[in-house]
Amino acid sequence: MKNITLVLFAVISVNHSISAQDDKYQWLEEVDGLKALEFVNIQNKATEAILTSQKDYQNIYNKSIEIYNSAQKIAYPDIRGRYVYNFWKDKDHVRGIWRRCLLADYTANKLNWETVLDIDALSEKDGKKWVFKGASGLYPNYNKFLIQLSDGGGDAVYVKEFDAITKQFITNGFSIDESKGSVSYLDENTLVVSTDFGEGTMTTSGYPNQVRLWKRGTQLKDAQLIFEGETTDVSSSGYVVHDGATSYLFIGRGITFFTSQKMIWKDNKLIILDLPEDCSPSGILKNQLLVSLKSDWKVDDITYKNGTLISLNFTDLIKGKKEIKVIVSPDAFSSIADVSTTKNNLLVNMLTDVTSSLFLYTFNNNIWSKQKIKAPEFGYIALISTDEFSDKYFFNYENFITPSTLYSADNTTFNAVKSLPAFFDASKYEVKQFKAKSKDGTLVPYFMVSNKNIKRDGNNPTLQYAYGGFEISMEPHYSSTIGTAWLDNGGVYVLANIRGGGEYGPKWHQDGMKEKRQNVFNDFYAVSEDIIANKVTSPKHLGIMGGSNGGLLMGVAFTQRPDLYNAVVCQVPLLDMQRYNKLLAGASWMGEYGNPDVPEEWEYIKKYSPYQNLKEGMKYPEVLFVTSTRDDRVHPGHARKMVAKMNDMGYKTFYYENMEGGHAGSSTNEQLAKATALSFSYLLMKLK
Repeated sequence: MKNITLVLFAVISVNHSISAQDDKYQWLEEVDGLKALEFVNIQNKATEAILTSQKDYQNIYNKSIEIYNSAQKIAYPDIRGRYVYNFWKDKDHVRGIWRRCLLADYTANKLNWETVLDIDALSEKDGKKWVFKGASGLYPNYNKFLIQLSDGGGDAVYVKEFDAITKQFITNGFSIDESKGSVSYLDENTLVVSTDFGEGTMTTSGYPNQVRLWKRGTQLKDAQLIFEGETTDVSSSGYVVHDGATSYLFIGRGITFFTSQKMIWKDNKLIILDLPEDCSPSGILKNQLLVSLKSDWKVDDITYKNGTLISLNFTDLIKGKKEIKVIVSPDAFSSIADVSTTKNNLLVNMLTDVTSSLFLYTFNNNIWSKQKIKAPEFGYIALISTDEFSDKYFFNYENFITPSTLYSADNTTFNAVKSLPAFFDASKYEVKQFKAKSKDGTLVPYFMVSNKNIKRDGNNPTLQYAYGGFEISMEPHYSSTIGTAWLDNGGVYVLANIRGGGEYGPKWHQDGMKEKRQNVFNDFYAVSEDIIANKVTSPKHLGIMGGSNGGLLMGVAFTQRPDLYNAVVCQVPLLDMQRYNKLLAGASWMGEYGNPDVPEEWEYIKKYSPYQNLKEGMKYPEVLFVTSTRDDRVHPGHARKMVAKMNDMGYKTFYYENMEGGHAGSSTNEQLAKATALSFSYLLMKLK
């Protein structure tokens, strides 16, 4: 079988004419091109033939589908008025149902669900592979919704207006054709819309650059234009923010991925808010605009440090005045993971050395006061949903070996609503946190989950995971499939909290951006070298996994340091960093990576771009690339071209491209279980 497969991988690399840009594999960027799909199908068959025949594959698939379809999963709530809404998939609802029950019943654990919209039935009726992408409701009663549906799982969606009372789409209601963008109700008969309005209304990143007000009964093309950005911006959008009975229409001009001009539309005119372009507003509570700072901000001789959460008197800010109050100022080892509001309270989720603490703040007599919520410690807390009409909210707690538990809370009191069942026996495992020293001396934290009786002989199959970008933190998380597919098969799991993420605040992210990106990769290697030096594992038994920006990390890791790894799972990756800004949403990420069309910026990008840095005669690991045809965020061409180029160089690769699923990679639980089984079967095959 192995020899046959090597022949298959060699045969599929057909020589096509070299493009004008001297990239002979550029034809693989044609997403639905016949030759490109032929390439994909041959690759898929070759990979599936090997990986599905591995002794662990079927067992991993069976356990994974049992987990994904389990009726014991937590039905996470989304509070909308009197109801809790939930989207649910199982073996009987492959594409899912959108359902609801009364908030009071949910809190009392009386789950009387009623189906609001059946996506499987709708898909059959419409002849589409619909993927539910969410719903925007009409405040305050939420009796109407704008349903977002993707055909195949991509980011671009169709929008259809839905009556939550009759549970039917509204005849002649608001309807928007497929596009990336945003839409929400301003009032019952007016929408705030950012979509593809026609020629010249989309940015080079593939997002809308116009915001319009669309009145019921009129045509979308005639909607009132209230803002237009530049085509070189990332995007423009409008959204409504409520502060009790008062509502504000915000306009955001996304200049880059991390910077935006903030405005409001008031009395038929735009008012620009005097705020830093890189700050992040997160709601209004009692006329206090909540703002997280990403860089230092000097106002009236006072410098407010990056990472700080402040509030500003909003009615004064509209008039050009600034009355600022500091709510939270994290130290060097802390960051603000999440900010949310209830009717009267502000909730702040803090990370300290990558574990969570939850705090409640109240604003009275022009002063913020703080209380710590005595939530479980030494894990990760996520704020799930808050009630804008009371002080009820839901939060989730988990760590690597403690199943997720959902809590219902009111002010500082809380009760467990439901816990995820233990799909694996965690009692035999332990979690430890370490710090590795990176090339520049920076200490990089990482978690290790292993058997309590681990033998430090360098022979443990070990999987190292990381992301390292966009200020996204990687927190301790409970994964039933990692438990059943990896830990229970003798594996060690390592989560690396490298720079580029947000674990230690904005500076931790900024120290991995653009010309500093090599820090991200060096941090990752430092963790690998640390676990090897401590004889947890060895390069022969060390595998790595990452997706999207983490997929870029994987590509860099095996091209820069092939000596460290014997297996690589590279998921929905960016790999051709010379053309990434020309593919789908790629231009929107130039704030993170830089612009390859600017010679000075290409100078540092080209040093790590995996596609350009492939060399012949290297001992690269046999990489598994995983992507999706319907990913309209990170182009599948990245993975396709990398595989074709590697195969032509004589390297064996594994490749699996799901024909739907979008950037998430899968649309159904069956697709997700298959991807899980393929990935872990590959890892066990290579590392045990």
